Amino acid sequence: MSAHAAQSFLAAPALTLAERAAGWAAAEWSRWPLWLPVAMGAGVLAYFGLRAEPGAAWMALPWPFLTLSLLLRRRYPLAGAALALVGAAALGFAAALFHARAAAPLAELPRTAVVVSGRVAAVDLLPEGRRVTLEAPRLADGPPLERAIRVRLRNNDPARPVPGDDLAVRALVRTPMPPAYPGAFDFQRAAFFSGLAGSGFALNPAEVTPRAGAPLFAGLRAAIEARVSAALPGETGAVSAALLTGSQSAIPAPALAALRDAGLAHLLSPSGLHVAIVIGLGFVTLRAGIAAIPWLALRVDSKGAAAVLGLALGGAYTLLTGAGVPMLRSFAMAALATLAILTGRRALSPRALALAAGVVLLFAPEALVGPSFQMSFGAVLALIAAAEGMRGLTRRLRAMGAPGRAALVVIGLMATSLILGAATTPFGLHHFGRLQLYGVAANAVAVPLTSFIVMPAGMLAAFLMPLGLEGPALAVMGWGVDATLLVGRTVAAWPGAAIAAPPIPAWGLGLFALGLCWLCLWGLPWRWAGVPMMAAGLLSGLVTTPPDILIAADGRMLAVSTPAGVLSERASGASRLTRESWLRSWGEEDAAPLPRSGEAPGVVCTPLSCLLRPRVDVAAAVLLRQPPRSVPAPRRGPAPPPPPVLAETGCGEAAVLISLEPIRGRCGDTPRVDRFSVWRDGSHAIWLAAAGAQILSDRANRGDRPWVPPAPVPRARAGAEPLAEAE
Repeated sequence: MSAHAAQSFLAAPALTLAERAAGWAAAEWSRWPLWLPVAMGAGVLAYFGLRAEPGAAWMALPWPFLTLSLLLRRRYPLAGAALALVGAAALGFAAALFHARAAAPLAELPRTAVVVSGRVAAVDLLPEGRRVTLEAPRLADGPPLERAIRVRLRNNDPARPVPGDDLAVRALVRTPMPPAYPGAFDFQRAAFFSGLAGSGFALNPAEVTPRAGAPLFAGLRAAIEARVSAALPGETGAVSAALLTGSQSAIPAPALAALRDAGLAHLLSPSGLHVAIVIGLGFVTLRAGIAAIPWLALRVDSKGAAAVLGLALGGAYTLLTGAGVPMLRSFAMAALATLAILTGRRALSPRALALAAGVVLLFAPEALVGPSFQMSFGAVLALIAAAEGMRGLTRRLRAMGAPGRAALVVIGLMATSLILGAATTPFGLHHFGRLQLYGVAANAVAVPLTSFIVMPAGMLAAFLMPLGLEGPALAVMGWGVDATLLVGRTVAAWPGAAIAAPPIPAWGLGLFALGLCWLCLWGLPWRWAGVPMMAAGLLSGLVTTPPDILIAADGRMLAVSTPAGVLSERASGASRLTRESWLRSWGEEDAAPLPRSGEAPGVVCTPLSCLLRPRVDVAAAVLLRQPPRSVPAPRRGPAPPPPPVLAETGCGEAAVLISLEPIRGRCGDTPRVDRFSVWRDGSHAIWLAAAGAQILSDRANRGDRPWVPPAPVPRARAGAEPLAEAE
């Protein structure tokens, strides 16, 4: 049954529910394969949601379902489709498990400074200095590691390493930081799948030994960055280099913040927009060149040849910029579009996007839980669905001639900005906790600048670099970048341009994504059932209770959320990144320090403790502070140990005892979270209720997974972390 016939059938008034369901299935039959990558994504999320690693036998799970689906698809099509969806979900689960088992194991890094040596795989320019990535690094005289290490060189280091060189430097390296709080973004998981062992900073100047045989695209990337930075110094050159090579590390923080608050940060990350511009430039240039030569135009399919050249340029640009998820998605869709052009079929379709999503999930399933994949595919899915719904309007405007085409361009730019904002804002809110209110206005100016001035001039400069003639093209690119930065700063300065907001919880984001898929993948009016799903996902934060107290994994900071704002206690060396992540999780801009003595909304403090009761209807937590020394520390020689933090100090109405130091002694059955707790189990979150306290540690939240370091074992008492008496 065709879609038109099915819709006519459904219009009949006297149909039973079963008949209508059969009509819906017939009308939507051609679209159900679009749900296969959605099912794969569900399987990937199921894998990452586990608390224990499954066995290798689970990798065989998809094949029985997929085989049965193929066997039943002709005789029992509905059963075959259902089995295919189950098999796709199992395939996503198995793909994630396979990549996790294929990854190199975690590396144990020394606690003290060590000489790190290895081959330079990449060099990132920073606002001050350089950062190098070493492949197969050695620590001192040990064997080479299977994972890479990143080292930030000293700002005044005269060394200028390039990819392919050998480098040795004395550095302090650490494993990737754990989540800032239970449920926050997992840097250790991202590093595990990317092959990174850890990162650190140099203590001495680096020793560089030049060596031939640099990786092609890494060396080309470094050369382009150097040429662009020489021609366009400062933030203009840093942004220009980022657009051409994908590295944002050299962009100054104020410029990044302005573009982010204006909703223009996506312009800095090579994505579908950039690869589409590159492919489009190649396509238009070659086709115009062929058309300008009549003899050649009569003998060559200009459209097909231009499509192949544009795809080749897009592939080179994808590899040059590091082949990130948005680039891989865009290149995969471009390859399908090229094939469609060569075979005379439709170039852009939901099936092309579904196939691209399936390929990315098969080869990089870990990308699904990152913002890049979610925002990229969500944006393109919404744009394709909107283009399908606006076909009638598009045809009518094109039939009006030049005025209609001009109106189509204006409407297209405005609609694109609105659709992109609506589709990506929830993902950005979940990951970054910020709302950019004027992103549509900023993008309406900045996207045309990037599309018609910045990127064309940048690509022309890249082609002219071998001849040393890139100067004029880079100058034009710099003018466009300066104009884009001006737009970003202007919009970011508007009142309320970017506001902090509590992030959408993970389950709410999943519900929004499901609603978005339901709205965009189906064709019948029942697709609009996706709108309430999306609305429920957006409102999910209203029924989610954030933690009242957070304690950092390094034991140097804690914070309590009160109706009047966030109050924090920080020790020397507390992580600024952790603090910013906490504030985003609560939708706050800043935190005030806990008073040393006195009262504040929700807290009552003395020099030795603080009673924390954020709300009047909940139990209280007691923060125990380090008592002052009875005698001053001597100027020379070892200082005596500080007085212990005693649990008895907080006994009474405390539902939980917390401290940035080890707590000694007991207070009945009152639970405690102290320095030893976070040293062993990572960051902690505490929810206070009338009946007591609920405590969740990062280790309990993530479970025993390959990217979670094992629980530390105390070393000899002389060098171990101080333990509580109960231990």
